Amino acid sequence: MALKTALAQINSTVGDFTGNIENIRQMYVRAKDAGVELLIFPEMSICGYPPEDLLLKKHFLIENKKAVEQIAKDCPDLTIMLGFAEFADGLCYNSLAVLQSGKILKVYHKCQLPNYGVFDEKRYFAAGTEPLVVDIKGIAVVCTICEDIWELQWLQNFLASVSAKNLIVNISASPFHAGKIHHKLNMIQDCAKLLNCSMAYCNIVGGQDELVFDGRSIFVNSQGEFVAIAKAFEEDLLIADIESNGMINSQSSVTKTDYVEEIYHALVLGTRDYVTKNGFKKVILGLSGGIDSSLTACIAVDALGKENVIGVTMPTRFNLSETITDAQLTAENLAIEFRNIPIESVLQSFSGLLANIEGWSDNGLAYENLQARIRGIILMSISNQFGYLVLTTGNKSETAVGYSTLYGDTAGGFAVIKDVPKTIVYELSNYMNKIRGREVIPLSVIRRIPTAELRLNQKDSDSLPEYDILDAILKAYIEEEKSLSEIIALGFDPEIALRVISMVDRNEYKRRQCPPGVKITPKAFGRDRRMPMTNQYRQRIKQ
Repeated sequence: MALKTALAQINSTVGDFTGNIENIRQMYVRAKDAGVELLIFPEMSICGYPPEDLLLKKHFLIENKKAVEQIAKDCPDLTIMLGFAEFADGLCYNSLAVLQSGKILKVYHKCQLPNYGVFDEKRYFAAGTEPLVVDIKGIAVVCTICEDIWELQWLQNFLASVSAKNLIVNISASPFHAGKIHHKLNMIQDCAKLLNCSMAYCNIVGGQDELVFDGRSIFVNSQGEFVAIAKAFEEDLLIADIESNGMINSQSSVTKTDYVEEIYHALVLGTRDYVTKNGFKKVILGLSGGIDSSLTACIAVDALGKENVIGVTMPTRFNLSETITDAQLTAENLAIEFRNIPIESVLQSFSGLLANIEGWSDNGLAYENLQARIRGIILMSISNQFGYLVLTTGNKSETAVGYSTLYGDTAGGFAVIKDVPKTIVYELSNYMNKIRGREVIPLSVIRRIPTAELRLNQKDSDSLPEYDILDAILKAYIEEEKSLSEIIALGFDPEIALRVISMVDRNEYKRRQCPPGVKITPKAFGRDRRMPMTNQYRQRIKQ
């Protein structure tokens, strides 16, 4: 006899117990109507993930337990498995509750606590020590939480004493980065084959600060074959029949998402959830006519709707008429509100005031950055007056090397493409035009030589290596943790490699003051990479 099982990947909000409970109730109704017998929700679906230092508040943990009890009472007709933060015996656990007949039947405590990258679970949780197997209609269901299945040898030893196991349930809050899904699928496949057991993997979906969770919950049979995968970056209810012999039957199909497409959907979801979960409706951004701001505007429109996005261009005498025109054309293509606020007179006034200080020059970096700071003031003033959230438009390549102005183009509430390398910005822009079948981002924007337009005839390459070289060095240094000598050994010019690394190292203080942004690479600035600002460690070229 088969066990009809559903994976309910939901978008939980940290701390919103009322909203999360209602979301769970709605999925329960859908599952019940579909004849589901076992309904599975993701890790920490009660309180959202990661709740961080909320877990240090006892009253927050008490609310977790009350919410689980409420769901058990309201949803008594199915067996439900869901994740919550539990306070028990003076300790906090990352837990999975099994609900039956209106009560909490059993609770499993997560054993493997990740403490790398964006994870700090050993700061908050005690580790469980005992496996939990629940019999549901003659199907032996093993309970696990996220990291528990990532160490396969440990898992095999941990379950050695379990005499019967037909289905391994894994509830997860596994954050997205581009390409991670392939590693995850291989891991789940290997787990099923190693243990000769079906797998039901339920992942959370949604944005939480800098993290995005992509969903893509999975059923895998005991032979390691993928039976069904839930939607990417959307809530979904994935249903399958689980047989005791490890076979799974589902009417859903396995779909694939390519690399650039998944990055784009992650940026849209991360932006939408950050803006709306923090109570904002409209956003504003500086629309310069460059590719970064044009892409950011596209993402914002897809995330929030064209009526909720405002673009502002703020030209000086250094801005070409072509870029001003392209800014307006992009706004027209996206059908967003557009404002042109020239700042040349303001720039001259500011510079005149500063000229009272001996040594001030209108022909240098400080003067260039003054323009960016004036623009930041204007955007933040409009934000303050009307309650709009300012989106910054800097990419990862610029952020990494400090090619930005503190309190200027870094001023804002959310940095949409903060973790997107410049080379990927171009790929995403072409993707945008392709899926729409027209030039949303004008080709003149895509083809223009990158420039900050803060002085006459300025090009990014005056200050930086070409972006294909820069991004390759940044990936090696930041994401792959390679040393200077290792990067040089890859074939990069030693002086260029040293210069890039030096720029990354000395701009930590600037990145710390930038707004959060969507994580799309294996190692983003922020939670992923925590370097000291006061730091005299330097690498040198070996003679």
